Amino acid sequence: MNILAEELNRTLSDSVAYGFLSPLGKRMYFPKGIVAQSDEAKEKAKKYNATVGLATKNGEPFYLNDIYSEFREGAFKPSQIFSYAPGGGDKTLRALWRDSMLEKNPTLKGKKISLPLVTGGLTHAISMVAQLFVSEGDAIVCPDLFWDNYDLIFRDLVGAEPVLFPFYGEDGGFNAEGMKKALLAAPGDHVRIILNFPNNPTGYTPSVSERERIVEAVKTVADTGKKILVISDDAYFGLFFEEGTEKESLFSYFADAHENIFAIKGDAATKEEMVWGFRVGFLTYASRGFSDAHIDALTKKTLGMIRCTVSNCDRPGQSLIVKAMQGGMHYNEDKALLFSEMKKRYEIIHKAVSKHENDTLITPYSFNSGYFMAFDTHGRSAEELRVYLLDKYQIGVINIMGGTLRVAYCSVEPEALEDLIDTIYKAAGEIWS
Repeated sequence: MNILAEELNRTLSDSVAYGFLSPLGKRMYFPKGIVAQSDEAKEKAKKYNATVGLATKNGEPFYLNDIYSEFREGAFKPSQIFSYAPGGGDKTLRALWRDSMLEKNPTLKGKKISLPLVTGGLTHAISMVAQLFVSEGDAIVCPDLFWDNYDLIFRDLVGAEPVLFPFYGEDGGFNAEGMKKALLAAPGDHVRIILNFPNNPTGYTPSVSERERIVEAVKTVADTGKKILVISDDAYFGLFFEEGTEKESLFSYFADAHENIFAIKGDAATKEEMVWGFRVGFLTYASRGFSDAHIDALTKKTLGMIRCTVSNCDRPGQSLIVKAMQGGMHYNEDKALLFSEMKKRYEIIHKAVSKHENDTLITPYSFNSGYFMAFDTHGRSAEELRVYLLDKYQIGVINIMGGTLRVAYCSVEPEALEDLIDTIYKAAGEIWS
């Protein structure tokens, strides 16, 4: 094992994070190679800097005019578009994202968290978490309604064993008691759980009281001596449409909840800043008892993962986001417009499904947030319904694990939503009545 990895492991050995490190996680480190030496040279090499494999002239990178001319004149220096970004991301962007996170999650204020690291989208963030902190055969607790990429990441990429529990409880809300039982039943003294709110595929976020039960349930399990890694997948954060819905990330509450809880937040500019194709995500760590040295060691291991996978993340995307966040003329207005439009579509969908409340072939799951709603097909094939809708009505929806039909109302115009829902019910009746 590399001596740098051994040093990081020693630093983490008295932290809750250490027991979660996979064999790869223990081997990972940020090398003092080209990138680290280049960073050092940026500070000290005032005469000549011959470190980075980046072709420059007069301190700026060479570029294709056909690309640079597509940007408004004077908006960016060539280095803000064509240069490599730092391995952990643009430092200004990382600080802006941290400040934005604290503003949106006031419960986080005063708590020790890492400076967010920039990733190549949220999928990249979750994938790195899986590789660093989940070993083959480890249990990963998850509600039974989840984004299908979790299977590919946790089961197929790292060989974890999913431990599922019913997403909804008997009262129709989030099943905190089922979650607690799954955590207690998971083998070993270290257990991982991933929670995604607003949820994909259901579009559900716990209420404030449900959030309190979730946090209390995890703390109760931690009190037994089990170490718990809580991964918050906040892909759709902020799209909360009902008054009683919890408006903060669960990460805010788990960040210092218990010495045995290790909290990780994965989020992204993808939906929050409406830049789906930019592939700019973030990864943040926290735990009660973390020292600066613990956070630095986790950061360096993650930098190592970034270095050996994508090397560094998209530079023009980061520069564009920084410019918008720092003083975009329409930044807040455009974000408010998106929220208003999504809430409008959400309300139309709610009204549309309520017309079919006596229909028993398909039933909508409770939903209150995000981009989606989903139907329970009650054991009937969601794939059969999906294909029928596509072939007969030219309507595209998603089959989730055979028994759930997901509708992304975010991508359908408001005036078409009622017809969309009516047609889904009609199609179910045509094939199953």
